[in-house]
Amino acid sequence: MATSEALAAATKVETAGSRSRGDVVFYTVLALCAAAFLITIHVIFFKAPVESTMGIVQKIFYFHVPIAYSMYVGAAVCFVGSAGYLARGTRGWDALARAGAECSVAMGVLVLVTGALWGAKAWGVYWTWDPRLTTALLSVLIYVAYVVLRAFAGDGDSERKFAAALGVLGAANLPIIHYSVQKWGGNHPKVISSGGGGLKHPDMKLALMLGFLTFTLLAVVLIWTRVRIELAAARLSEAEEEALELGVGEE
Repeated sequence: MATSEALAAATKVETAGSRSRGDVVFYTVLALCAAAFLITIHVIFFKAPVESTMGIVQKIFYFHVPIAYSMYVGAAVCFVGSAGYLARGTRGWDALARAGAECSVAMGVLVLVTGALWGAKAWGVYWTWDPRLTTALLSVLIYVAYVVLRAFAGDGDSERKFAAALGVLGAANLPIIHYSVQKWGGNHPKVISSGGGGLKHPDMKLALMLGFLTFTLLAVVLIWTRVRIELAAARLSEAEEEALELGVGEE
């Protein structure tokens, strides 16, 4: 009995130490993300020159494209977590999938908003049924459906598996978004892809690269935070169930 108690105590100490190291890494990434935002905003608005055709509105580009990339990151994380849950059935994979889907929704909404602001200047309308815009909207709606399903359909194993299948299915739309301009044309501009106009000034390229770094860090922070919350909620639920089984709190 004493040996088992000592082993349990040692396990708790090891787990606490691992969590402490994880907290240090998490807050380090969070600090790097905050610093990256400050630097990126400075470069975008004070170093990168104003584009001659679009004017100041062109600076939306330095946010829009990195945010779209972060949406892909969230969707990819949702796919990995969903596939992992279907294969292993553990709460860790489920938490990862849920965090990725929520990140993808948040970034997807920002993509649609920044794209609409760009379109109002470039095309004279906030929205047009362009192939890339339409497929991007479809992708956002898929992950909105995932989030709504997880929020209101219960937290049983069958609900989690159904949501995981949706998370795997949602990833199939990502290549369609990426190649829609090449396959079907449309109004969406090509700037950094093959045949695009490119960024002429070095500070423009710097602003875009910093944007990619910043919003990738933001996606990591959002996903990591959501996973931590989800796993903490799962541990609390398990503790409550154990307490009920032992009769703790019963009169």
